[in-house]
Amino acid sequence: PRRPTSMERVANNLPRLLPFLAWWPRVNRRTLAADLWAGLTGAVIVLPQGVAFAAIAGLPPQYGLYAAMVPVVVAALFGSSWHLISGPTTAISLVVFANVSQLALPGSPEYIRLVLALTGLCGLVQLSLGLARLGGVVNFVSHSVITGFTAGAAILIATSQLGHFFGVTLPRGGSFLETWAAFFRQLPAINGHVAGIAGATLAIAVVLRRLWPRSPALLLALIGGSLVCQLIDGAGHGAKLVGALPASLPPLSLPEFDLDTFRVLFPGALAVAMLGLAEAVSIARAVAVRSEQHIDNSQEFIGQGLANLAGGFFSGYASSGSFTRTGVNFDAGAKTPLAAVFSAIFLAAVLLLIAPVTAYLPNAAMAGVIVLVAAGLVNGKAIRHILRT
Repeated sequence: PRRPTSMERVANNLPRLLPFLAWWPRVNRRTLAADLWAGLTGAVIVLPQGVAFAAIAGLPPQYGLYAAMVPVVVAALFGSSWHLISGPTTAISLVVFANVSQLALPGSPEYIRLVLALTGLCGLVQLSLGLARLGGVVNFVSHSVITGFTAGAAILIATSQLGHFFGVTLPRGGSFLETWAAFFRQLPAINGHVAGIAGATLAIAVVLRRLWPRSPALLLALIGGSLVCQLIDGAGHGAKLVGALPASLPPLSLPEFDLDTFRVLFPGALAVAMLGLAEAVSIARAVAVRSEQHIDNSQEFIGQGLANLAGGFFSGYASSGSFTRTGVNFDAGAKTPLAAVFSAIFLAAVLLLIAPVTAYLPNAAMAGVIVLVAAGLVNGKAIRHILRT
């Protein structure tokens, strides 16, 4: 048989080097419209989340939003999942804070410098594992484990929204049982106005999905929840709003990789890298079960590694796959990774053009949408099958 020419070999290997070439032919007018709606919904969802996660990581709020821009685009273009959305997460934020807070005062310039260096190191570790094609190790995780992991994550996501949904103050960083115990102690303090906004948002989304399945139900529900908040003067009755956000794009940054920094940060970077890969691949596989898509684990490793490298140079701290935003992305009707790209673009546009308007979005409305997404992550049919087996 004829040996392929050098140009043919390059053409055959291009989809591996540039994985977005594999799904680009699927893009058409219908998928573009679906991805635009999903991207807009995802941008609204990540606004308060990015601010909250940055606070958990000990960083100024804008760094959580920066982590939801450039790294999201890179991970979408160089990963293998059609629906995975990367960005700041609770677990990654906690690990970053645990490792770097011992070395510098949270929020200080030195702390930010170390976090950016940690992010770059994390990206190098993930990229190296991906290039070594070590993603196959994840294939030993069974479907039953993915089903349980998804259901457990859904319960944790819903639990994390209890305070916002009912307007009560719960301890940050507490365990699952501690959070629920604190919630039951706070039952008499439930804010009816806040719970009403969250419940109305949840109800609007459920009704829209049933009556108008192709509508951007989650986005319309957020708008409806904001209107309800205005009608009942929620802000005047204790309903917290997202608040004004900084109108700026991610500035360029240069992670400092001197020998001392490498020695001090590498153990933490390794921990963040492994946790981030476990999160991203597990979420990608969980969504792939619903979308019937094949996931290349090593390519996901490469995508996450490049995303964190880019984050280190664009003022974003370590990121990974997000269960909440990936669930929202899938449920909002995303068809290709362009939804993640649109999400980052819309987020930048929101910050630059209509940042004052986002200040009217109540956290309770966000909680209502997130609880609905969490409920959709529980695969009751698969769980019943596993129990019967």
